[in-house]
Amino acid sequence: MKRREFITLVGGAAAAWPLAVRAQEPGKLPKIGFLGSGSASSWSPWTTAFVQRLNELGWVEGRTVAIEMRWAEGRSERFAQIAAELVGLKVDVIVTSGLAVPAAKQVTSVIPIVFALASDPIGTGLIASLARPGGNVTGLSQQSRELAGKRLELLREILPSLRRLAAMGNAASPGFVLEMGDIQAVSRTLSLDVDVFEIRRAEDIVPLFEAIKDRADALYVIGSDPLVATKRIAISTLAAAARLPTIHSGREYVEAGGLLSYGPNYVDLFRRAGNYVDKILRGANPADLPVEQPTKFDLVINLTTAKALGLEVPPSLLATADEVIE
Repeated sequence: MKRREFITLVGGAAAAWPLAVRAQEPGKLPKIGFLGSGSASSWSPWTTAFVQRLNELGWVEGRTVAIEMRWAEGRSERFAQIAAELVGLKVDVIVTSGLAVPAAKQVTSVIPIVFALASDPIGTGLIASLARPGGNVTGLSQQSRELAGKRLELLREILPSLRRLAAMGNAASPGFVLEMGDIQAVSRTLSLDVDVFEIRRAEDIVPLFEAIKDRADALYVIGSDPLVATKRIAISTLAAAARLPTIHSGREYVEAGGLLSYGPNYVDLFRRAGNYVDKILRGANPADLPVEQPTKFDLVINLTTAKALGLEVPPSLLATADEVIE
């Protein structure tokens, strides 16, 4: 059977199941399917927060709920396959994020899907509206598009001479197109020249830095994508060799050697995803659960990287940082 036919078959079978939690057979526990786009080790802080919140709400793995975790290891081509596997396990809800969300939605239109983070759920067609998402998908918006301007303002505080900006990301990601549009719009108001550099596979990264060389004062890395996330150490290493300050969406990039990041606190978002799962397991319809937005944001600065690049971080910026890596 062809892969596409298999996914269609599984999705069609799932459509016969009721939307709320299915009646459990005696001795059977409600089942959560977790589709992680990265690896178990890299996602550990987030999954820990998610499981802890479930415990607080009375869902203890092995006692009151079963959790099936699967990992794509940064390979987006595996998303649909893993989602189909979770559907085949008859999970009651699927928890995922980013590019894996539309893949899961294609596999099942009935099993509730909770996204712990998504760049622009309305713009990418995941939901109808924040207040009434409709369908079987709801969760937390990463709000990355609105944050592009803030990131560039922070970067310019460290690099007042910034005039030429390079922006890179996975061109296959819907979030890349949306955020790039915002970067270009904000850059015009800041009188910045922007060069766009696209990757589609890991092998594109080294040639990309060869192309950027001597053409930019700094690099904006669009990181809401598993390909970029899994290659963050290589990206930071190449940027350091090219003496390019970098701005990112999440702390994991700065921990890998990037200069600074500003974005939603992912631990908090995954913790709040547990609230959605709790409501759905108790019978709530995801179509009626409003999509929420981040309430906690982190500014992380790598002072070691700044010093290596010969940059002086203003004391006022250091004072407002949530974390300074030295």
